Amino acid sequence: MLLFGGQSAEHDVSRATAVAVARALDPAKYDIVPVGITTDGRWLLAGKAQKMLAEGRDALPAAFAVEGDLVPVPSASRTSEVDVVIPLLHGPYGEDGTVQGVLELAGLPYVGAGVLGSAVAMDKIAMKRMFVGAGLDTARALTLRDGQDVDEFVRRVQAELTFPCFVKPANMGSSIGVSKARTRSELRDAIAHAFTYDEWILAEEMVPGREIEVGILGDDPAVASLPGEVVPAADFYDYADKYEDGKAELRAPAPLSAEQTAKVQQLAVRAFEACRGEAMARVDFFLRDDGVFVVNELNTIPGFTPISMYPRLWDVSGVPYAELLDRLIDLAIARAQRRAGRRGRQR
Repeated sequence: MLLFGGQSAEHDVSRATAVAVARALDPAKYDIVPVGITTDGRWLLAGKAQKMLAEGRDALPAAFAVEGDLVPVPSASRTSEVDVVIPLLHGPYGEDGTVQGVLELAGLPYVGAGVLGSAVAMDKIAMKRMFVGAGLDTARALTLRDGQDVDEFVRRVQAELTFPCFVKPANMGSSIGVSKARTRSELRDAIAHAFTYDEWILAEEMVPGREIEVGILGDDPAVASLPGEVVPAADFYDYADKYEDGKAELRAPAPLSAEQTAKVQQLAVRAFEACRGEAMARVDFFLRDDGVFVVNELNTIPGFTPISMYPRLWDVSGVPYAELLDRLIDLAIARAQRRAGRRGRQR
């Protein structure tokens, strides 16, 4: 089952990702059941997408439409025909452990991190605390909950982080809701903007440096890809730069020394393990001028079109796109089999 769409602001990105994955899955090995989740939370068997798949994958559109027949949320009594779920849901209500919990209750194997790892990696505040606990270098940050004293928060940000800084919703991806603040006035605007996406936000110091990304595959042991580098075309790597303008330069592999490559791979695995990652993730860093790698965040359902950084990194590391999907599906099934006999999981 391909699960796409979702209720977050990354709904459209997910629909495009689903098409890319559907094109790459070997039709001789897999029967695809496309299920879309609407922005208001309805689960639909994507009939139009299913018909297109039957007619030939080469003619698929740029993005699947979330339309079709209403289907029940998966339950243990209705899952006998589904072998594995590939959740391609970016952001809240998909990447944050909520859907993973539904799939656990339904007894369905699924690709990617479990409930805990998904929730931790989605929440930037919790994730940052995990990084600190693991002894990883990460940007200093201050947090604010909606309803708390904004004036005091602004004062602390100016005194402790200085300008410019970044303001982010705690739970969101693809740089949605992120603003760069250079003044107190811009900081207030950024706070108001971030609160439209989440109840918790954070202000984070700006870390000048190169943007380096590493893919992780597996978890026993976790293996790191060759690193890549993002060279933003905009002031920072925002949503438009990622998905609309297409002007950012993605270098894979990144021009790093052998020593730097080994170091960032090691740090990526540590960050992945600190957040209880499983199966896959993309770990993002800043490489400062003094040679220190500062971990920025971990994405448990990274962009997955063939030109996205995660599959690109594995391609240059010797794992082509279709094989990468095969490995992730195998990992999902193996995890479900491994956990099936644990006490409390009997059906």
